[in-house]
Amino acid sequence: MAKTLRVVVPPHPLIAHWLTVLRHAGTPSALFATGMEELGRWLSYEAVRDWLPHRNEQVTTPLQTTEGSVIESSVPLLSIPLLPGGLSLWQGARQVLPNAQLCLEGVPQSIEPQAGVVVFTDQIADGQRLLNTLQQLNAAGVDDLRRLRVITAVAASPGLKLLGEQVPDLTIHTACIDEALDDQGRVLPGIGEPVERMLIRSREVS
Repeated sequence: MAKTLRVVVPPHPLIAHWLTVLRHAGTPSALFATGMEELGRWLSYEAVRDWLPHRNEQVTTPLQTTEGSVIESSVPLLSIPLLPGGLSLWQGARQVLPNAQLCLEGVPQSIEPQAGVVVFTDQIADGQRLLNTLQQLNAAGVDDLRRLRVITAVAASPGLKLLGEQVPDLTIHTACIDEALDDQGRVLPGIGEPVERMLIRSREVS
C-alpha cells in the first residue's frame, strides 16, 4: 500500500468557531491567545481519539463491579511545541494530555521506542520548519510515524505538498487547509502571524 500524507480537518463547530475568531483581523490579543489554546484543546482531543494506548480494567463502584478503560500510563507521551507559537496550542492541549512530558528544548537526543509524540506548530506555511523537526525525530528514534501526531491551527497546501513528498504516512490535525502563500511566505487567507497577534503592546504615554 502506498504511503500518503493524512490531513484531518475535524468537522467540529467549536473548531470552526475558534478558527473564525483567529481569522478576524480585529480580534484582541487576549482573545486570540484564547482561540489558539482552544484549537489546541479540541484538535488534540480529535487527534488522540483512536490513538492513545489504553487497557481494560475492572473497577468497583459504590454498588457493584464493572469494567472500564484507562489510559496506559506505562507508555510515555512527549509533547513538543515548536517555539514560540506552538506553545499556545500546547496550553490548551495539556488539559487533554495532562500526563504528557513537555519538551521545551526541542527534540530530545533519544526517544524511547514505544513513546508517542505530539508536535505542536502554530501553522504550516512552506513546511520546512516542521520537516526539519520530523527529520530530527527520525534521528532520535521515531521511525514509525504511527507514533506521531502533528497539531496545527492552519496548514497551507504548499507546505503539505512538501511534507507529503518528504514524509509520507504522516498524520496532521488542523482546523483548515488554506490554498496559498503570499510573496513573503505567509499563509493565505491564514490567521496572520500568531506570535505578533498574541503580543500585548503597551501604549506609550507622552
